[in-house]
Amino acid sequence: MSRLLALALCGALLGCASAPEPAATSPAPKRAPGAALDAALDAALDAALAGDWRRPQDVLRDRFRHPGQTLAFFGVQPDQTVIEITPGGGWYADILAPYLRARGHYVGAQPAAAADSAGGTRNAALREQFAGNAAVYGGAELRTFDPAAPDFGPAASADTVLTFRNVHNWVSAGNADAYFRAFFAVLKPGGTLGVVDHRAKAGATLEAMKKSGYLTEALVIALAQRAGFQLVAGSEANANPLDGTDHPNGVWTLPPTNRHDASDDAKYQAIGESDRMTLRFRKPG
Repeated sequence: MSRLLALALCGALLGCASAPEPAATSPAPKRAPGAALDAALDAALDAALAGDWRRPQDVLRDRFRHPGQTLAFFGVQPDQTVIEITPGGGWYADILAPYLRARGHYVGAQPAAAADSAGGTRNAALREQFAGNAAVYGGAELRTFDPAAPDFGPAASADTVLTFRNVHNWVSAGNADAYFRAFFAVLKPGGTLGVVDHRAKAGATLEAMKKSGYLTEALVIALAQRAGFQLVAGSEANANPLDGTDHPNGVWTLPPTNRHDASDDAKYQAIGESDRMTLRFRKPG
C-alpha cells in the first residue's frame, strides 16, 4: 500500500475532530520537494512577488513562507477564481490579487467582526488598500462571512480555495468541520483546496494541539476527507526543521507573534517561523 493511500485510508477512518490522534507511525502524504517547484513559477507570479507595493516587512518573511513555491504547488493559475480565507492584514492578498488581476479573480473572505475590534480594523484596512489602488488590485473582491455558519459564495464558483495558518483557530473553536464543508461547496468539481498550517508531531492529542496551535497532518487530512475531499499530496516547502514545536507559549512564542521574554529573543529569532504542513486536496469531479 502506498504511503499516500495509507494516510488517506487512515483519515477516512478517523472519527470527529475530537478523536484521538493515530499512532505516531502513521505514514505521511506523498511529498513534493519545495526546491523542485521553482521551475513552475511563471512570469506573472514572479512579477507579483517582486511588486513594489509589497511592504518591506512582508517581503522579509518570504524566506519563511515561500509564497512562490507554495502557490506553484497548489497549482494556482492567473486565470482562476481564487478564494483566500481570512486574509488578515493582506500578506498573501498582496501577491494573489495582483497576480490574478488581468485574467482571474481574487476573493478575500473576511470573517464578520465588530468595527472597533482588531479583526474589524484589519478588515477595513484591507478594503481601503484595495479601493485605493485599482491599478495593482484591479477587481479584487472582499466578502464577509459569518464565522458561526461559514458560506464563501455561490456553489461551484471557485477554482481554488486557500487557507494559510487558520485551521488551528477553527479546531480550537470547535467549528473546523463547518469550514471544510463550506470549502467543498464553493469549489468547482475538480477544484483545489490548499492548506498551510503549523505542524504538530504525529500523535499529539487534541488538547495539546488546541493549547499549542500546532496540528497534526492526520487531523487536517481527516477534516478534509470528511467534507468529501481527496488528498493529492503534501509539500515540504514550508518545513522548518529548527522548530521543535515545544515552546512555552505554543506557536505564538515564535515570530511573528514573539510571545516570549526579551532575554530569549535571539533564541526564537534563530528558529524563525513555525514548521508548517502544506497540503493539497481536490474536490472530486
